Amino acid sequence: MNYRRFGKTNLKISEISLGTWQLGGKWGDPFDKEVAYNTLQSAYEKGINCFDTADVYQDQESEKAIGEFLKTKDNPPFVITKTGRQLDPHTAKGYNEKNIKKFINDSRKRLGVDALDMVLLHCPPTDVYYQPQVFKFLDKFKEKGLIKRYGVSVERIEEGLKAMNYPGVEAIEIIFNMFRLRPAELFFEQAKKRDIAVIVRVPLASGLLTGKFNKNTKFGPNDHRTFNREGEAFDKGETFSGVDYELGLKAVEELKKVFKTDNLAPYALRYILMYDAVSTVIPGASKESHIKNNVLAAELPELSSKQMAEVKRIYDTYIKDPVHHLW
Repeated sequence: MNYRRFGKTNLKISEISLGTWQLGGKWGDPFDKEVAYNTLQSAYEKGINCFDTADVYQDQESEKAIGEFLKTKDNPPFVITKTGRQLDPHTAKGYNEKNIKKFINDSRKRLGVDALDMVLLHCPPTDVYYQPQVFKFLDKFKEKGLIKRYGVSVERIEEGLKAMNYPGVEAIEIIFNMFRLRPAELFFEQAKKRDIAVIVRVPLASGLLTGKFNKNTKFGPNDHRTFNREGEAFDKGETFSGVDYELGLKAVEELKKVFKTDNLAPYALRYILMYDAVSTVIPGASKESHIKNNVLAAELPELSSKQMAEVKRIYDTYIKDPVHHLW
């Protein structure tokens, strides 16, 4: 495993970390504690020293499982958790001191820690970025020792750029992958300039970029890849990166030709790591074998200029219009 500097925190984080939205089983399946533990242990053994979670993942079971795992380690991994999506309705008004403090304290309890390593606002409404008091709350919680660091997880590039204006923001989590290239423009440049860590989420476009799916692939009824393709439940950019499924499959077939493999996931992750603005990438895993496949990316050589150009060509041909400017 290789490690990268995590922005101005100066921490060294594994370039392949672990996203835990689907920890303990596939999306929509019952949570399995044993599967969750084995997945975390496998990641740890592979040198992954950063887990990304949220207080709404797996009905809070993700945080609880990580909390139990932390107790077993003398050198525990760095844990990023996200907060805010418990609000119902999910509005900017709900991002007040009382609510955020409660969510943070609840996460501290589930994770079994005195202070959260890092908390991110979990894709809040755009208006939140224009409410300086929200970030002052986070500064206060940091001073009181409830959190050690904070940042934001964003839907839109413009939200990330706005968040950079707050001095306390140390990391920004954003979607970037072979089907979502716009962050490589201004966003990465500004993050490097301000020494802000970049956490790349949805790196495999909800599994589409693994190369394992086809037009006959079925997803469970409680899987967001079934019910959220047009954004029925939350932003559609979270599901297949907002790309039409069948069009995405055509692009994937072209990518397989470029990399001469049906196992596209390691190359999709290696592509992301070609950008030095990226601090870490957080592919999800619902079982141990996913971990093993993901970490292969850290062992691959750098992609050639020709391969990089081909990814861009395929993106321009199949994906760019209209995805590029939606987020």
